[in-house]
Amino acid sequence: MKNVLKLVRRFVGLLVLSFVLLSAVDLLFFAGIASRQMRNARPWSTAEAVAAALTETETGPVLSEEGAALLKASGAWAILIDDDTKTVVWHSGDLPDSVPLSYSLSDISDLTRGYIDGCPTFPSGTETGLLVLGFPRTSFWKHQWPSWDYRLIAHAPQLVLAVAAANLLVIFLIYAAANGRLLRSVRPIVEGIQALPSGEPVRLRESGLLSEIALRLNETSQVLQSQKEQLQKRETAQANWIAGVSHDIRTPLSTVMGYAGQLCASPGLAEEDRRRAALILRQSERIRDLVSDLNLASRLEYDMQPLRCREENAVALVRQAAVDFLNSDPEGKYPIEWDTDESLSVCPVRADRELLKRAVANLIQNSIRHNEDGCTIHVSVAKEAGNCLIRMEDDGTGATEEQLAALNTLPHYMACGEDCGEQRHGLGLLLVRQIAASHGGRADIGRSSYGGFAVQITLPLAKDPVS
Repeated sequence: MKNVLKLVRRFVGLLVLSFVLLSAVDLLFFAGIASRQMRNARPWSTAEAVAAALTETETGPVLSEEGAALLKASGAWAILIDDDTKTVVWHSGDLPDSVPLSYSLSDISDLTRGYIDGCPTFPSGTETGLLVLGFPRTSFWKHQWPSWDYRLIAHAPQLVLAVAAANLLVIFLIYAAANGRLLRSVRPIVEGIQALPSGEPVRLRESGLLSEIALRLNETSQVLQSQKEQLQKRETAQANWIAGVSHDIRTPLSTVMGYAGQLCASPGLAEEDRRRAALILRQSERIRDLVSDLNLASRLEYDMQPLRCREENAVALVRQAAVDFLNSDPEGKYPIEWDTDESLSVCPVRADRELLKRAVANLIQNSIRHNEDGCTIHVSVAKEAGNCLIRMEDDGTGATEEQLAALNTLPHYMACGEDCGEQRHGLGLLLVRQIAASHGGRADIGRSSYGGFAVQITLPLAKDPVS
């Protein structure tokens, strides 16, 4: 709707601007013409100059050479009417035959404001008579009755403004009548286009000037709605399939793990067989963790996992997760170094406690899983620029630059290269990224300063401090 109003304002603005510019150009044009006409006093000044060039002699009036040259240059003829006899006592050599040589007072009155035989005349007084210059018939046009109503001249500015306003109103009415139908057609089209990105169905009337566009928008909306329904069905089927597979695997996996555990503890079993049973147990536990991660990742991806967020102390939470792993590592192959600044005792975040512990556990387990010969895991929590930074690093084998780039960009499980038969960092780290994103943060994967693998979880600090 805002775009429609903006479009209307733009059209009206262009209309008004065009009217103002055209009016200004017209005024300048007519002002230029008027100024030229106001300065065009040549016939009157020529008459005065010729009259001044006439001198009285014993034989009669004589025109000087300068006056004759001026008369010839202007293309005019001249007569001198005597004040007493009202007859022509002198005339130029090119006087037309149709010009009278005697005049009455009424004739003189007519020629002083108008014409002689259709030729525009311009008089000038001399000491002995009236000098009259006549120009070709098509040289000048004269107002014979140049009288104007006083009120018209006095109210000319108001009249001009009123006429301009009336013209603007008429133009606007014509514009509104001509484009109103178009604007009424544009409004639903714009609303339909705005509704498409939100996924709302669009149903426009397929009539008016833009009926073809409305038809195409309706067809586009139908296609998008169909794709949306198919995508929802596919996502639901995928989530249900993952949940079903997870449920179906759980029972036989528990059986396998139970028997494997019994075999590991059986004193009558050979050492090699107990070692194999322990391997089966570890791989079964890994399958259990992968299924659990896959199920949780699916719920997070489709917003099916409820978040029970409250203010938590990230320092205490991460320390507890690290202690839990230390207790499960009796051989000491994976020592955990606590690199958090001793002065930092509280780092408040708003989080789901279990999900955040799951993310930290996944990161520690990731270092353990991919470093069978052991490694040192460095854990730290810090505050920086309004965020809480949870960082896990190890000094193990790490990952290649290609793997790191893929882990930071690809949202799917990543396998290692063709030269490696074991699975590498993948689903567990994807789950960490999903948990961080669900809390309004992010997880950055990179190379450790100790030469191994590093992951940093960035979460916004809680507004209310945690005690």
